[in-house]
Amino acid sequence: MFKNYLKTVFRNLFNNKSYAVINIVWLSVSLSAVILISLWVWDEWSFDRIHSKRERLYRVSTTFDIQSNNVFPQTPPPLAMYAKSSIPGIEDACRFSNSDAVILLPNQQEKFSEQGQYTDSTFFQLFDFPLLQGDRRNPFQNDNSIIISKSLAKKYFGKVDAMGQHILVGIDPLLKESKQPFLVTGIMEDLPSNSSIQADFFIPFNLLKKRFKDNDTDWGHFSFRTYFLLQKNTNPQLVEEQLVKLQQQQRSDELFKKLVYFLQPIEKIHLYNGDGTDNGAQQVRIFSLIAFVILFIACINYLNLVTARSTKRSKEVSVRKVIGANRLHLFLQFIVESCVVFVISILLATLFIYLSTPYYNELSGKELSFNLSDPRIWLIFSGALLITVLLAGIYPALALSAFKPVQGLKGVIGNIGKETWLRRTLVIIQFTSTVILIITTFIISRQMIYIQQKDMGYQQENVFVFPQINFLHHFESIRTELERNPSIKGITSASSIINDIGSSTGDIDWPGKSTKEAQFMVNNMVVDHKFLHVMGMQLLAGRSFSGRLVDSSYIILNQTAVREMGLKDPVGKTISFRNSPRTIIGVVKDFHFQNLRERIQPCILFYDTNWALGGMYVKASAGKTAEALASVERLWKQYNPEYEFQYEFLDARFDELYKSDIRAGKLLNIFACIAILLSCLGLFGLVTITAESKIKEIGIRKTLGATILDIMLLVSKNLIALVSLSIVIAFPLAYWLMKRWLNNYAYHTDISLWVFVGTGLLVAIIALLTIYNKALKAARNNPVNAIRTE
Repeated sequence: MFKNYLKTVFRNLFNNKSYAVINIVWLSVSLSAVILISLWVWDEWSFDRIHSKRERLYRVSTTFDIQSNNVFPQTPPPLAMYAKSSIPGIEDACRFSNSDAVILLPNQQEKFSEQGQYTDSTFFQLFDFPLLQGDRRNPFQNDNSIIISKSLAKKYFGKVDAMGQHILVGIDPLLKESKQPFLVTGIMEDLPSNSSIQADFFIPFNLLKKRFKDNDTDWGHFSFRTYFLLQKNTNPQLVEEQLVKLQQQQRSDELFKKLVYFLQPIEKIHLYNGDGTDNGAQQVRIFSLIAFVILFIACINYLNLVTARSTKRSKEVSVRKVIGANRLHLFLQFIVESCVVFVISILLATLFIYLSTPYYNELSGKELSFNLSDPRIWLIFSGALLITVLLAGIYPALALSAFKPVQGLKGVIGNIGKETWLRRTLVIIQFTSTVILIITTFIISRQMIYIQQKDMGYQQENVFVFPQINFLHHFESIRTELERNPSIKGITSASSIINDIGSSTGDIDWPGKSTKEAQFMVNNMVVDHKFLHVMGMQLLAGRSFSGRLVDSSYIILNQTAVREMGLKDPVGKTISFRNSPRTIIGVVKDFHFQNLRERIQPCILFYDTNWALGGMYVKASAGKTAEALASVERLWKQYNPEYEFQYEFLDARFDELYKSDIRAGKLLNIFACIAILLSCLGLFGLVTITAESKIKEIGIRKTLGATILDIMLLVSKNLIALVSLSIVIAFPLAYWLMKRWLNNYAYHTDISLWVFVGTGLLVAIIALLTIYNKALKAARNNPVNAIRTE
């Protein structure tokens, strides 16, 4: 019996090739899209879930004003050890700090750009990263120990066992004679891409004591990431309060009276801010919804296409009934047909996924893999099969197997081809989802364009920056030499990269400072006297630095700092900054030195010969960046022969800050196009159903004198009404969704009316074009063919 079912299925598919191809190809494309989206979503949710103690692992974040939403994941260095010893709910702690250490060249053939971190010896006690060789409980034998990744070990030592070997490290490249041999005391597996902790090597946190003598007592230096492992059943909110009390016991300054510490679960670091607000989770939910919508639309389309062929199958079913087939046999026949179509679609979808995964990874910036042994893949396939059989298999099977043979032979099949409340509801859901997707795509694309075209307050085109290392000790002579080169427009330096200033302080005071402003935090950066000129920053009042020693007593404020400090005519006024008097000599126009998700904060630019201006900025002439790079690299090899010349362009670094959003926008465009095409296919099926169910009515109307336009309106008017209703429903839902998404950015584009008007027109045109062809064909059919059997 089953063999006969299969023969019949393949015979029907072969005899109706166009129908079979449309069904199978689009169902497989839909399944491919759903699986690819699911792989992306699973990867986003999988961050930091490899750790067995993750339910008790928390990262500490800080704010000095809970109303400002200015939350940052840094703490002072003593907090970890003091809290571990004095708060009962804390079992263990681990600190991290980005390291400037550079792996030096063992020969002139290799290049090293690996990134390192300072960390405590408790690292492998809290986190489950595989340590291939070494002692998890005592990974550092002394302060000159290093743990390296498997890839770095292979790159540096080749086939030689790296354990017990020495690796040459420039522990602080800005200082002379900083090269030190480090003993390899551990080799770890490369850290997974879905980890919020990333490094190629780790060196002891104790080394920072040599650079910062008060590292264990400085409660005002918020520059270190701290993780706590809490005891079982410990309330994290209680620990947060205890941490604040501990901080205030050590520093009673007015600044710390409104300090708040947040304990953020490690599993939420990737998609949430330290205070629990969204930082990407909503985007992941949008993609999850898209996957469901695509699968839902695909199943609806299959249902419509199967139903559209009901009149042609009615005669086949009637003949089978006449020769003895009962309802169960017919029901199983159609269920088997749906399952066969689905299995073929799965096989084709698997092929599509394998072929597209490399390109998908390149587009998404991930390292996703499609593995049929993954039970989640089969869960999706099984769920899709169940939905397809329930929606698109059982309904037609029951309906087609239920009518009487005499009616079927006449082409009368009851209500199967007629419009029902269920079908109308499915059409509305289908097109509402499509309209929302189109609006979402438009607005996300507009936001990405807005970000890329935003005036940052400085010129970042053709500017590249790099750590100076030995350039620092010969800066002026190197600048003079490079400025003679026609391919270079300017040279300057600063203590930070301008679009990621990571230094802030509360050590600032001014006349008239109120209690409300006591927790005032200001970002700060030490700059060279040519910085504002080279970077094209606009002075609104006063002047810039002159390059003389007297500049050490001057500062420049940004607009936000002046406004929030409440200063009137600030130029010439004296304030206290870092416990010394400074005179304000200028006010610079606000510039973006943080992510555009955050509002511009107060900022101070100052000049200080005691600070190492580690970053050199080179502004190349337009179209001559290659020549400028070559000129700098020649001098680099002269002054820094042991270090690789590593640079980055500011505009490229800017794009890097938003690469996840940009990539997500591109993926959204692709999947939105798939959803639109699926919706068009659904409309095509619905028009076919309507035309097939009204074939005799159309014939009679044409015989009585109805025009082609009359017939087209008869076939399509209800569908056009449903599409219009979908547009009306979708607009407020899309507005609400995008308003929430844009609120993640302090600076964002507007939700313009033209986006909704344009989307409505686009959907209307697509719907009309899809309906037009089938409706026109139905209207031109010879009426004699439709009514001759009556």
